[in-house]
Amino acid sequence: MEAYDVVVVGAGFGGPVAARKCAEAGFRTLMLERSEKVGEKVISGLTIPFYGFLFGPAFIRDGNPPIERPVDGIINYIIKDIDAGDIDIDDSLRIPKPLSPVISFGYNAYCQPLCQWEAEKAVEAGAELRTSVTVVDVLREDGKVAGVRTDSGEEIRARLVIDAEGSQGLLAIRAGVREKYPPEVISLADIYDYEIDKEELDELMGHTLRFCWGWDEQKVAPPLGQGNGLMVWPYRGSIHFMQDQCLRLADGQVPNLKKLFREYHENITGKLPWWRDEIAPRIRLRARMWESFEIFVGLDRELREMPNHVGGMILIGDAAGLESTELCDGVPAAWFSADIAGDVAIEALRAGDTSRQFLARYDERIRAHPLLQWSITATNRFNLRFAQEHHDLAELKKYVHDGWGLGGFSHMSSALAETVLQALKEDPTVITAWIRMFFRYYFNWVYERYDYSGGREAPPRDRASEPRVAQAAFRGTLLAADTVLRALKPVVRAAADLAEPLTRYANPAMKALLPLVEALVRGMVKMEPVTGPLSERMVDFVRRADPGVFA
Repeated sequence: MEAYDVVVVGAGFGGPVAARKCAEAGFRTLMLERSEKVGEKVISGLTIPFYGFLFGPAFIRDGNPPIERPVDGIINYIIKDIDAGDIDIDDSLRIPKPLSPVISFGYNAYCQPLCQWEAEKAVEAGAELRTSVTVVDVLREDGKVAGVRTDSGEEIRARLVIDAEGSQGLLAIRAGVREKYPPEVISLADIYDYEIDKEELDELMGHTLRFCWGWDEQKVAPPLGQGNGLMVWPYRGSIHFMQDQCLRLADGQVPNLKKLFREYHENITGKLPWWRDEIAPRIRLRARMWESFEIFVGLDRELREMPNHVGGMILIGDAAGLESTELCDGVPAAWFSADIAGDVAIEALRAGDTSRQFLARYDERIRAHPLLQWSITATNRFNLRFAQEHHDLAELKKYVHDGWGLGGFSHMSSALAETVLQALKEDPTVITAWIRMFFRYYFNWVYERYDYSGGREAPPRDRASEPRVAQAAFRGTLLAADTVLRALKPVVRAAADLAEPLTRYANPAMKALLPLVEALVRGMVKMEPVTGPLSERMVDFVRRADPGVFA
């Protein structure tokens, strides 16, 4: 019987993060993945918000993960009457030029290459990876989890097991850590993957996402508050059309999803003008996929307060019910929780104590993480059902605006501000790391350059065309900033400590200032005839620069 210090079950978004951290600390670490190829079970794509990259694992922030397209905003279509073409638009959530598109709100990525990239980074750090292995149960010894049993009957001992098998895994249930999620909190997504020429996609959608929301009776989007609206994601040379719906509705009804998804799809693709006239003639269907996720676990207090650990075992990501309730995105939560799990695992192994009492610090840190807790308890998507119940257009627009428009900052600013201050206290030079990340990621997007998994090498350097003066200024400014920030580290920490209690007022302050902020953003958008050329100059600088400037 083989023995490891750590066995990580699942090589999705979170598992490799925890495995890499444990392996770097010198512990013998094994990742077990049921797919033949890492990421095969999550072949769809998604948008990962900026905060996942800024505050997640440093190796992702400072690395070259596979990016399909930067995102600079969301266009929300609020469909009042699809047959009459009566549609309102909320496009308030956008990054105006000259910041856009280099400074991004998030990044679209396909799951498979990104998970593969993470797994390869974990292996590079010393973790062992085995694929085509399904874990079916845990081993127990002295009242603790002591390893895992695979579908082949193999038993693998471990001082600590990290469960990263996702929302569909049963290991946590078999281990007696959590209960099975009820169907009303689980959503099933129907995803169409279309190919489209990149140049046409760039022209049609740029760097925006498009979401559609409509009254239930129009059957153009799943029931409000019990699934998403219709979401359209552009990638590099492809586009996703995605809708989802909870497996059971609030009234106990079990919907015929196969029938309803077909009806919704036909209605929206045949009646929504921009899809019917602009997108549909240019796309080629490549695949249709189904994917489930635990959409509303965080809103159920009993489920939210269930433990994410037991003696010898820690749950992370979707296995711990950490799916974002509004953004339908569990990647930042998987990264954050895996980072925390790695830290706790290292502490436990060094202390020689993997008891339930020692591992309780994992749950404590999860529940103290501002962005994690905000993401699993935000209620705007859930509350859309009340707009449908009242059939109140103003109410519908408010929830959309506060969930996927600029109004979102009226309820996420406190969590964001607190997380920023925590990052600054740990390392003030993280500011320049963030700046380099945005510029490096955009360079990588332009040239389809990333590490491993089929990414291209950096383009041949044309030294004659390099913007040498701009490069020197960029590099010199950031190096000077690093020097100043390191020297002022005690001052920055003291200032952050003083400011941290004030973060609780960030949400109400943003709510009060929102009309002013929105007016400012609208004003900047109107100035794009002036700021547009500045944006083009920034893009040209990134395109021609030596990528080492952004490292």
